[in-house]
Amino acid sequence: MRTVLVTGTGGAGRTTVAAATALAAAREGQRTLLLTADSDGTPEALLGIGTPRSVPGRSADRLPWSVPVELAPGLWAARVVTDEWFRGELTALQDRGHGLLDLLGATPLDGEELTALPGVEAIALLRALRAAQTAPPGTGWDVLVVDMPPAPDTVALLALPEQLRRYLRRLLPAERQAARALRPMLAQLAGVPMPAQKLYETAERWERELAAVQGVIESEATTVRLVVEPGPLADRALRTARAGLALHGCRVEAVIANRLLPTGTADPWLAALSGQQQDALKELYEQWAPAVPVRELPHLGRDPHGLGEPRPAEPHPAESNPVEPHPAESYPAEPHPGDGARRAPAGLADLAGAVGAPEARPDRPAADPWTVEDRLAEDGVLLWRLPLPGADRDRLSLVRRGDELIVTVAPFHRVLPLPSALRRCTVSGAGLRDGWLQVRFTPDPDLWPKRL
Repeated sequence: MRTVLVTGTGGAGRTTVAAATALAAAREGQRTLLLTADSDGTPEALLGIGTPRSVPGRSADRLPWSVPVELAPGLWAARVVTDEWFRGELTALQDRGHGLLDLLGATPLDGEELTALPGVEAIALLRALRAAQTAPPGTGWDVLVVDMPPAPDTVALLALPEQLRRYLRRLLPAERQAARALRPMLAQLAGVPMPAQKLYETAERWERELAAVQGVIESEATTVRLVVEPGPLADRALRTARAGLALHGCRVEAVIANRLLPTGTADPWLAALSGQQQDALKELYEQWAPAVPVRELPHLGRDPHGLGEPRPAEPHPAESNPVEPHPAESYPAEPHPGDGARRAPAGLADLAGAVGAPEARPDRPAADPWTVEDRLAEDGVLLWRLPLPGADRDRLSLVRRGDELIVTVAPFHRVLPLPSALRRCTVSGAGLRDGWLQVRFTPDPDLWPKRL
């Protein structure tokens, strides 16, 4: 399945771009599901649909989203139902651990009194990502478009499966789990019942589920679209988000410059705002293009509502009295920055053509972006190269811990296992150049294989 995660800076119009992306995919004949997590009613108001309905059946058997609503041929929309999913999962967990609860003298909680805890939204959204991939062939969707939280929260969410799996391996290592066969004997010696087998099975189930979600995130078929309203403050936030996504190996397929104001206006107030946007838009092109396309969406002049119908573009007032460009301006030839501000769309139907449908990608594990370069003959070192575009040298730190390298980029953090060859080396230096973190490793004479 093709999966597109739409995120960006706060208030930049992520939900609008996600809906337009889903509509564009459906127009190309792809069965598309638009999945949102906002519970404030904004997605429903944008799409012009009513309050989502719960899926009937037992809580533990339900999918973690509402009943999908068909918006257009080939396009459905649903919302992640965090509260209901949390109640079902916690009730099922209590059923599995009833032996331990009895041992502690605890009274199980009723489903009606359970309320989702802060942070559960992230777990529910990851569960939804996994559930969408497991539909039987012919009954599911071809494209999944997810309206994600703001970029910092999205990076933390996408990093969560790997982090939780690491915690499970540290707390319940394989050699410790092998001792489960001794629990009946230990229970007789202690004179009290030991924790139920189902609790250990739950940990194993979590490991399998987390591995499956991580597989979805790391697939070539999963990409990110970054939405930004061009401006000086948004530029720094977008650079930080880019570094965080790169740190966790997430692939950005497009940057969407949203709500571009008209250019060439005679109104000095509007012209100043538009000029500021165009300066920021030029920076976007310089930082991202041509490796990552930058797509422009004009300001609608109002909040979109419903899918709408496309209408012909109206000529911009400035086209009848063209303005000569400043000689210092240099933009990529295609598309020209500011072109998006000259269209006059009616709603999501017009925006769908501008954002474009996601390109087909194979659903297979993506290639490892980290590479080891052998420079032993020239410099006596091995060079581990890590792509970190957007990273700031002042907000970057490295710590070697045993066979791991802990990389911190601004607020983002990742523990990377070292390749086998680098584990027999010591870190001799590091540098950040042209968006690449290059860590130098010198072979340890006591550990490195000696030549005969």
